[in-house]
Amino acid sequence: MKEINIAIVDDQNLFRQSLALLVNFTENFKLVAECASGQAFIDTLKVFSLDIDVAIIDMDMPGMNGIELNKYLHMHYPNIKVIILTVHANEMLITQMINAGAASYLVKNCDKGELLLTINHVYKSGFYFNADVIQALRNSSNHRPAMQDTLNGLPISLTKREQQVLKLICKELNNAEIAAELFLSVRTVEGHRNSLINKVKCRNIAGLVLFAIKYHLLEATL
Repeated sequence: MKEINIAIVDDQNLFRQSLALLVNFTENFKLVAECASGQAFIDTLKVFSLDIDVAIIDMDMPGMNGIELNKYLHMHYPNIKVIILTVHANEMLITQMINAGAASYLVKNCDKGELLLTINHVYKSGFYFNADVIQALRNSSNHRPAMQDTLNGLPISLTKREQQVLKLICKELNNAEIAAELFLSVRTVEGHRNSLINKVKCRNIAGLVLFAIKYHLLEATL
């Protein structure tokens, strides 16, 4: 199994160093960067050619905060999946960060098991939304103005096959697993996934799941 390359960005030295120890002593995890600020992380990325799969980022940091860093990474390093790890459990912030492309959102009082689970899920599936995140997104969607329906009765017209692929994406299946489930080629599944991303105008797989939650398309699967 490929090692998951992880970066940690947090200005609290003891917390960051403790998290680094956890990563270093977890099988198949590899710590490749440890920074005390968003700008330090960007400088590190510019100087070194780092293969980073997952970045664990704090929200409150001096200079460039987690909100700004997340935005920068999605613009310049879209392959890095961002997990926000913060003291803030505010639903508005949760929704804001997921809307901005974060792959997951955890509060710092989570236990070790949930953090490790989240890292693995984000690496495998591109997202991980726990019950608190899903509830925040659903509460947010309840206050959205209604969109005009299309011919399919959905806010964006999806083919039957696209709906099937979206449902399996939300179940955290990867392209190969979806292909096996639907008896399709992996390339065909990739085509449907890219079509969904283009239609929904989202940044990543997490954005597709966000879309499904907002418009109550997959209530039974999440």
